[in-house]
Amino acid sequence: MIKFGPAGTDDNFSAQGYKKTIQVPEYLSKIGLDAFEYQCGRGVKIKEESAIAFGAQAQKYNIALSLHAPYFISMSSVEEEKRLNSIGYILDSAKAIKAMGGQRVIFHSGSCAKISREEALSKAVDTMRLIMNALDENSLGDITVCPETMGKVNQLGSLDEVMALCKVDERIIPCIDFGHLNARDLGWIKSIQEYEKIINIMEDNIGVDRTKVFHSHFSKIEYTNGGEKKHLTFEDNVYGPDFEPLMEIIARKNLSPTIICESAGTQGIDALTMKSYYKNLIHK
Repeated sequence: MIKFGPAGTDDNFSAQGYKKTIQVPEYLSKIGLDAFEYQCGRGVKIKEESAIAFGAQAQKYNIALSLHAPYFISMSSVEEEKRLNSIGYILDSAKAIKAMGGQRVIFHSGSCAKISREEALSKAVDTMRLIMNALDENSLGDITVCPETMGKVNQLGSLDEVMALCKVDERIIPCIDFGHLNARDLGWIKSIQEYEKIINIMEDNIGVDRTKVFHSHFSKIEYTNGGEKKHLTFEDNVYGPDFEPLMEIIARKNLSPTIICESAGTQGIDALTMKSYYKNLIHK
């Protein structure tokens, strides 16, 4: 079943009188959402007992949990130490989300700054294999890892590159960030046709079953010639992409992704806007 939620807490969380992270599941349930992506971009710092407690609240309020791994992961680094450290960051993330009772770890794969894209992807694919082996060796093979499409041109994370990483193991699910894909190609997502093209590419590369349950980030994003500049809110009418055609193709193809909104400060409210639009589509 499709789920909607925010990445981290939005401005409305504190405006409603909530103060503690442990209250997030209650807040999300109250406003009508059913997913949450816990943010560990600056490191996995949550203690196991806190993760367990947070997971218990999420279970109580039927909130599906995912976790964003540290931003300093670099699967394509020419420095072997950085690549190996990246495996450790994924393991830490997997342990945290497992303690919470969630299943998905989302991560950025790195950049292509010093080497060709082909060499960067080759290194990342090798690191991906090492990550899957490490998860199995640490009894974390049931955790789903989700490489994310990226918004800056010099980052490893085009749709094709993410598909290549997903082909390493059938347990890997892509995180398709539509705002990122729109930004890195300077606003190319204009209609339902572009969204359908993205979904068709997924189906051709990783099959219908994995595509049906893909992970997603969504926000409108300002961009320059280098790609992503900053996240916006749904009030923006300049940069896009629009969410409505995506909801329409998801409904038409009967897909069941988890949609995590990353709007700037309005991610909970904007996630609810997407959910409401989707529900109206399927109840017509």
